[in-house]
Amino acid sequence: MIVAATLFAWGADTVQVKQTRIPILIDRVDNVLFYLRVDAQETKALNEIVLRFADQVNLNEVEAVKLYYSGTEAPQRAGQLHYSPVQQYVSSHAQGKTRCANPSYSLKVEEVIAPVSEVIFSPDYKLFPGINYFWVSLQMIPNASLLSTIDVELTSVKLDGQEAPLAFATERATHRMGIGVRHAGDDGSASYRIPGLVTSKKGSLLGVYDVRYNSSVDLQEYVDVGLSRSTDKGQTWEKMRLPLSFGEHGGMPKAQNGVGDPAILVDDVTGAIWVIAAWTHGMGNGRAWVNSMDGNGKETTAQLMLAKSTDDGRTWSAPINITGQVKDPSWNFLLQGPGMGITMADGTLVFPIQFIDAERIPHAGVMYSKDRGESWTIHEPARSNTTEAQVAELEPGVLMLNMRDNRGGSRAVAVTSDLGKTWTEHPSSRSVLQEPVCMASLIAVKAEDNVLGRDILLFSNPNSTTSRHLITIKASLDGGLTFPNEYQVLLDEDSGWGYSCLTMIDRETVGILYESSVAHMTFQAVKLTDIVK
Repeated sequence: MIVAATLFAWGADTVQVKQTRIPILIDRVDNVLFYLRVDAQETKALNEIVLRFADQVNLNEVEAVKLYYSGTEAPQRAGQLHYSPVQQYVSSHAQGKTRCANPSYSLKVEEVIAPVSEVIFSPDYKLFPGINYFWVSLQMIPNASLLSTIDVELTSVKLDGQEAPLAFATERATHRMGIGVRHAGDDGSASYRIPGLVTSKKGSLLGVYDVRYNSSVDLQEYVDVGLSRSTDKGQTWEKMRLPLSFGEHGGMPKAQNGVGDPAILVDDVTGAIWVIAAWTHGMGNGRAWVNSMDGNGKETTAQLMLAKSTDDGRTWSAPINITGQVKDPSWNFLLQGPGMGITMADGTLVFPIQFIDAERIPHAGVMYSKDRGESWTIHEPARSNTTEAQVAELEPGVLMLNMRDNRGGSRAVAVTSDLGKTWTEHPSSRSVLQEPVCMASLIAVKAEDNVLGRDILLFSNPNSTTSRHLITIKASLDGGLTFPNEYQVLLDEDSGWGYSCLTMIDRETVGILYESSVAHMTFQAVKLTDIVK
């Protein structure tokens, strides 16, 4: 049993324990399971730590469990409660060093290969006078299932030969698997940002994102649109492709030909796949958000570009420029969602969009095509001072736009029955879905397309008003009026950039590609029945 921290005074002989709520990456050598803090004012040695896996855990998928020591506390943090001396034992940002413990911060004390249900560490580790930090790491076998879960508890600790009282900072939690689709340093890129995700007509998963070669900053920089493809429901991913990349176009260097913030759409009628992104030519490596100006030429304003695939995402067309079709020349900047677009029940293709008007005020809306992507139209925006949005069809012909709102605190939501000519504020707007001002994801899943047999809206974002952490998937069974607490699954409690995109992998399973605390592009699969219990 997990014992509440309030049952014990936090004294010198108490071991303070925090169990993580972050993804366990199958492709990582080390994943943090538990943090331990030992205040050794009188205690001389840590003798034993006992863990117990739940009966339902498939231990054949566990490669190893490890115990690390991470040193002591800085005097300047005296009187503060921390569970580690550094922010991350396993970095999510150090290029090429994101899959195993940083040896500068941790000493491996003990390792148990192919563990059984009870794991006993017997380190007899001499403690430094004062606060000492340890942590427990988990390594999975390379082909562990994405749908597997780990349920494990820390049952006892012995200090100086005596069982110590345990103070738990968090409740016992189920750990879910994940895959680091893109890590910092992969393919020589500093970072990856801005996920979009769809399931093709053939069942392939197609994830798009920014490949930010030099740093994590937004356009204008050396940025391409990357794509990762999986044909086995996310267990493995093919080598990265580049659907949109401009290189040294027009005599400008690569860092002044960036293209990014992608969205991806599957045409449910033809099976074609579209990627849309903003291309910026010039702009002197200043941020496009403030340096893209009016007009429609590439010399002054960002260009709205499409690429098309007719072979399930394997190959892509040359870029298609639709800026002149849809951009009002008075606008300073027009770009997509980002994330994903949809095919409506009548076959209309729809991408969410955002633009900055002549007064430098941002707006969110939609653009659509009635002719399979040959031509596109934008009508009116849904709400001012909004940016990144996602669109879902609530019922035939009725679109819901869920928007990042710069006012902060909560998502803005509007609906339209005429493809954006007119908009009505939804009752949930600015009240139901909290946010820290960040991109989010929204998908509609029809009753006939899911195992529950009910119309469902699924939503993901950082479930906070203050920072980009607590990445959560939520469900609504009443058309978005409510997203009850009992219909939620927390995926990642720690901080990251926080963008996410959802898709249905099959009738039973939700897929999410997101910017997590453990990898720049993390993929997880969650059973729908785990969300709507």
